[in-house]
Amino acid sequence: MMKTLSSGNCTFSVPAKNSYRMVVLGASRVGKSSIVSRFLNGRFEDQYTPTIEDFHRKVYNIRGDMYQLDILDTSGNHPFPAMRRLSILTGDVFILVFSLDSRESFDEVKRLQKQILEVKSCLKNKTKEAAELPMVICGNKNDHGELCRQVPATEAELLVSGDENCAYFEVSAKKNTNVDEMFYVLFSMAKLPHEMSPALHRKISVQYGDTFHPRPFCMRRVKETDAYGMVSPFARRPSVNSDLKYIKAKVLREGQARERDNAPSSERGGQDAGVGLGPCLTGGGPDARTP
Repeated sequence: MMKTLSSGNCTFSVPAKNSYRMVVLGASRVGKSSIVSRFLNGRFEDQYTPTIEDFHRKVYNIRGDMYQLDILDTSGNHPFPAMRRLSILTGDVFILVFSLDSRESFDEVKRLQKQILEVKSCLKNKTKEAAELPMVICGNKNDHGELCRQVPATEAELLVSGDENCAYFEVSAKKNTNVDEMFYVLFSMAKLPHEMSPALHRKISVQYGDTFHPRPFCMRRVKETDAYGMVSPFARRPSVNSDLKYIKAKVLREGQARERDNAPSSERGGQDAGVGLGPCLTGGGPDARTP
């Protein structure tokens, strides 16, 4: 299955298997949007603007293969619990951000990590698959110095101990400290191309989108520039209905794959196809209350 995308005057197709979503979660004023801004365009904005929910899309051409990464920058205030749980259900990789000078924001990350595990476990029960869950716990604002620190590194590291798909980083979005390294490790844990990291591909603007189309071998550039990344300027967040269809299709697809691998038990065929997602969207946890 291919997704057809348009950016400016360029149209190109991305295989569904190469399309991913990164979800960024955390309390208000911890620097989630600043980290996303560093990832997308290498900039830092001093002025704080509260985030409702921002959606971004970056498209890559990596050695001739097309990839798509959707980035969901969520609100620190979550008045609609079911929407947040839907965002978690559709996520493939996660960044949980807290501020090193805020104990409350660290406590929120602990709650978020627990909720992600609960929601994803619900989906895993539908597919009966042992899905991996790449996640980075990110302590932002390490440029504020030790005198302002309220969360010891040893305490934060306990959240990722014993989980090879979870890592802890202390970063500064303002100073751009450890940000590239954090994304490199996150993509490595997710088994995505290293070139998706900000420092490992050539960034191009939409007017040069023809770079994404195949070129004759004699016109190809040297290996160092074989990876390109472009931010799609007109990306729009998929509708709730589209997200629900995506999740249900994933449940069905993985259920069918499991049955193919276990042919003798095929008499159970199709039993997952009709399973609803209601429990995953309204299950227990810190956000199960009514808005």
